[in-house]
Amino acid sequence: MLGASPAVASLKDVRFGVPPWPGVTVKSEVAAQLMEAMGYDTRQNDLAVSVILEGLTRNDLDVYLGGWYPVQTDMVEPLIAKGKVEKLVSNIQGATSGLVVPQYVYDAGITSVADLDAHRERFDGEIQGIEAGTGINTAILGAIEGDIAGLGDWNLRESSTAAMLAQAEQKMANEEWVTFVGWEPHWMNVSFDLAYLEDADEAGIADIESTVWTVVPASLAQEDPHLHRFLSQFVVDIEDQNAWVHGYSYEDRPADEVATEWIENNLDTVAEWLDSVEARDGTPAIEAVRAAY
Repeated sequence: MLGASPAVASLKDVRFGVPPWPGVTVKSEVAAQLMEAMGYDTRQNDLAVSVILEGLTRNDLDVYLGGWYPVQTDMVEPLIAKGKVEKLVSNIQGATSGLVVPQYVYDAGITSVADLDAHRERFDGEIQGIEAGTGINTAILGAIEGDIAGLGDWNLRESSTAAMLAQAEQKMANEEWVTFVGWEPHWMNVSFDLAYLEDADEAGIADIESTVWTVVPASLAQEDPHLHRFLSQFVVDIEDQNAWVHGYSYEDRPADEVATEWIENNLDTVAEWLDSVEARDGTPAIEAVRAAY
């Protein structure tokens, strides 16, 4: 099938579903720019996750690069079981989330959630959290309520992500002790010298491993095998996406600028993504990209 003429079975327009997350925004932009070089027209639609998944089942959308597991497992797996969508590849592998501390605190011996309570006063008995209602906050509140790892007399300070990071940055500037919610990929891993804590007593508040999946309509493999192959090979290093998010969200640069600069400087990685992939005109996709960049 991969040897078929692109005129026989090939999309012209590729429609992305993009939730309001910096990592997926830049990742979608990188993929879209490569597709544009390959001869496709692309459109990125800013939508909620539930709307994106519904769009994939109706073939109103073609690509979703933000299928975060385990958080979205119960949303995506039923659609797979019904043959509506395909979970194509884990485009981010081994992402970590959970409580973090500054490296200087980790070096002082705070390497696990189990180490926190013995130094409660240094932390003011407080964990810095993100938006109320999020899964990690719920888990932290459960650990406090259950007095897991001695956290029964601790407090969770729920806030916006931006406010949490601003508070943490201020404390780190003064080399105070602080623990807060961290995750990869995110610009915090570039801007701050952080260490992720090990979990304790199965609290579920640290050392949480996640993967991010590419989800496409079940018909894509037949409809456009070369696009399907590219997306199946589009796997991003966490360090690269950390840098993308740092450029876009922390440095406040346009996503297209961040993506273009990265592609220009990383054509060897792009060549791996485009191995045996053809552009819409039947030429090797990597040649089309090199010509464009």
